Amino acid sequence: MAPKTDLLVLGATGFTGRLVTRYLSVHPQRSGFTFAIGARSPTKLKSLLRDLNLHRDPGIGLVQVDVTNPAELEAAVKSTRVVINTIGPYWRWGTPVVAACVKHGVHHVDLTGETVWIKHIIQNYDYTASRSRAIIVPSCGNDSIPSDIGAYLGNKTLKSLPIPLDVGTSTTAHEFKSAGISGGSINSIITVIEDVPRKAQRESRKEYSLSPVAGRRSPKMQLYYSLPIPGARPITGAFFVMMPVNKALVQRTFGLLELEARTSGSSSKEAQLDRYGPDFVYDEFMVTPNVVSAVFITLAVVTVFLLIALLRPVRWLMKKFSFQSGEGPSDEAMQNGYMVSTNISKSTSEPPVYVKSVMKGKGDPGYLLTAIMISECALCLILPADSKTSAPEAARASLPPLARRGGGVFTPMTAFGDVLIKRLEKTRRFEFSSSVIGEDDKRE
Repeated sequence: MAPKTDLLVLGATGFTGRLVTRYLSVHPQRSGFTFAIGARSPTKLKSLLRDLNLHRDPGIGLVQVDVTNPAELEAAVKSTRVVINTIGPYWRWGTPVVAACVKHGVHHVDLTGETVWIKHIIQNYDYTASRSRAIIVPSCGNDSIPSDIGAYLGNKTLKSLPIPLDVGTSTTAHEFKSAGISGGSINSIITVIEDVPRKAQRESRKEYSLSPVAGRRSPKMQLYYSLPIPGARPITGAFFVMMPVNKALVQRTFGLLELEARTSGSSSKEAQLDRYGPDFVYDEFMVTPNVVSAVFITLAVVTVFLLIALLRPVRWLMKKFSFQSGEGPSDEAMQNGYMVSTNISKSTSEPPVYVKSVMKGKGDPGYLLTAIMISECALCLILPADSKTSAPEAARASLPPLARRGGGVFTPMTAFGDVLIKRLEKTRRFEFSSSVIGEDDKRE
């Protein structure tokens, strides 16, 4: 029997899968891990290696796998330790992959932005994964890592004070330059509208739909947003189309940590410091230059989504004119992108303490940075950050308590925490900061 590879990239011949393959092939720790690429067509896999000038690299395996073929999928999953799944829409193609991973105790990271699917796999596979010790982590790209990290850093800074404080409100303002929405994201939106039962859609839109603990209700959607910052100008913005997805994911992080703190009681100091606090409320928006543009964008987004939901011809046009499978922007366009996510977390204390946490990324967030984020998430599971040799047990021992102890359906921060942040910093594509702010601070 051939030895297991450390990583398997599913959907490697798709556009994001190609970026992941390219990134892993030149990773600074490349000698420390093995990986294979998987897709339905062996011809396309070989062509991919030639296109990336990797055809002479014997260390990259080729796996023919159709995720709708149970025998092929089982064999592919059993051949690796971690699956990097880039095949969407996940409601349509993702469940069998998760099921196989959970069955065989193989870890799984993906790029889904489909809250309804995440809810589905939590309901059906979270317990089984806890038994097989498989770590399943949805949303390991631009959806929803920046949001998850912003709230996480805000809490970490508040807990590091001489008297640790709980988080009250936590709001993230996203600013970015993107090369455009991916065809996969459009297909996911349309799949949820056309294929998912209405009842499942409604359930997934409820507050804390992914969380094991219900928290305080989020603010209602606004025509425009204004985020106060002590000692600085407020940040103005519009409704962010990915807010419902990102919020649900952050709420799951809150819920998993809150449940851990409640069940461990006061005996676990680590759990008490990790929890955000029972009064935690999360929100986010997209940064705009002024209030007028914010109102215009919010109304435009709402109108477009109503048209998409109600009119089939609009969905047909979206599919026709978006990037198709395997297509995407040029390298030049992706290099010119950027992202800045600014989180302001306010403590529940009186007087309140404010923390400003910033995540910056150089490159297109939806493609280039997403490929890096999911790759580094996968590497968290098999390779210590400073190691040159694959060591899954040592890597797992450095993860946060929930992932260290067992398996389940986690979030990026409950699975990877500081380990992922350090890995992303080492790529030199990302910068992070988090500090208490006051009246004398000036905006960056």
